[in-house]
Amino acid sequence: MDIAQLTEKLSLKVLSGNDKLHRDVSSVYCSDMLSRVMAGALKDGVLVTVQTHMNVVAVASLIELACIIFPEGLEAENEVLNKSVEEGIPILSSELTAYEIAGKLYEIGIGRYENSD
Repeated sequence: MDIAQLTEKLSLKVLSGNDKLHRDVSSVYCSDMLSRVMAGALKDGVLVTVQTHMNVVAVASLIELACIIFPEGLEAENEVLNKSVEEGIPILSSELTAYEIAGKLYEIGIGRYENSD
């Protein structure tokens, strides 16, 4: 499944990276502690976090995440959004809680694993 399909299925708001929504998503990781994200998130994964600062984009870039989702309607400053565009990592937002987002991702087949497709 690609980010565009994910965005549609979860009714996500695209904050940045409209031109990168074709990238496939393989897994999901939920954490607000970036050291845990660096240790546990997988390449081409989705990160769900309430952290909206520049370091989130840096970690996502380092791991080569597909996208970042902010729960609870959170948004980021323009500087962060611009950096995400530069790094090719879309940032999305949802009114749902992180728990609800994780559940919906699991329901549509995206879990904490790498797809073999």
